[in-house]
Formats: sequence, structure tokens, C-alpha cells
Amino acid sequence: MAEIMGVNHASDGHQEKRVQYDAPGAVLELSAALKWLWRREGIPETVLCIGTDRSTGDALGPLVGTNLALKRLSPIRLFGSLEDPVHAANLADYIRYYPSLLTSRVFAIDASLGKLPDVGTLTAALGPLKPGAGVNKQLPALGRYHLTGTVNVGGFMEFFVLQNTRLNMVMKMASCIAEAFIQSLGLT
Repeated sequence: MAEIMGVNHASDGHQEKRVQYDAPGAVLELSAALKWLWRREGIPETVLCIGTDRSTGDALGPLVGTNLALKRLSPIRLFGSLEDPVHAANLADYIRYYPSLLTSRVFAIDASLGKLPDVGTLTAALGPLKPGAGVNKQLPALGRYHLTGTVNVGGFMEFFVLQNTRLNMVMKMASCIAEAFIQSLGLT
């Protein structure tokens, strides 16, 4: 079984559960973490997968969105895929066209940078996601709950680090997230 490293109280007061994507039983453990979120806040009305296919590390969100688009999620709305990514340059347009992204039960998914021991960690948490924070972008916080995947080490030359992240790991993380999400809703 994958190890969920407990319920942590982050410095901003949000609770989170963490799973290593490649640990045995990771999909099952992440599914349990997502069910914990759904019990706390309700099943999402919208899944917002943030990132771009123009950067290997930042492709986590669009890869998850593409995997989920292959499943029947109705009535859950899905934004963000490899074909139609939601990223820093068009996020404001999505919010303008879909103002419910600021008020409904949105589950936001994005890549993150962190410390070396955290690379490969999937973190499911209550509270909004602050997209672009790892690369010093000022974007609105989104989501009633969120999931981040730590794809590489942060702290120096973040854009270069994201460009040089292993695609294999990002694809495996995306697959784990999509499978766990489907399982958490009982759609398997």
C-alpha cells in the first residue's frame, strides 16, 4: 500500500493528504484521499486541469484532463487538456466566460515544484489552488479543493527545471491521478 503521510495542517490552514505516485497501491490510496475531499466538500461540479503542453513539467494538468476526457464524467464539467489547455495566458478568459469557476465546487489540478524528497508526491488538499505560484505568476486562487503533483525541484531557474522534467514520470503521475479520480467516483 502507498503511504498517505497523514493529514497535515499546512501553514495556510488547509488540510492535505499525500501519496507517492509510484508506490504500490498508489491509485487506491489516492482514491481514498479524494473520497475524503468529496465527503468534506461534495463531489466536484468542475475539474480544472491547469498547465501547458509546451513544458514537460507543466503538462501534468493537461495530461490528466486528456485522460479524464476519455471517460464519461457527466455531469462533471472538465476544463484543460492537451488539445485545449488552461494556462496562465488564458486563465482569465476561462474565468470571464465561466464565472462559476470562482464559485462552484471546482477541483483544480496542477503541477508543482518542491524539495527533492517530495518529487513524485501527489497532494490532495482542501482549499483553493494558487496556480503559477512556483514560477512567480500572479494568478487567482481557484478551487474548493485541489491536487498538486510535485514534478521536480524548485527554488532556482523554475522555467528551465519545468522544461527539463522527465516526461515519463509526468505521464505516470497523470495516469495515477486520472485512475484515482475515476475510482473515487465509483466510475470504474
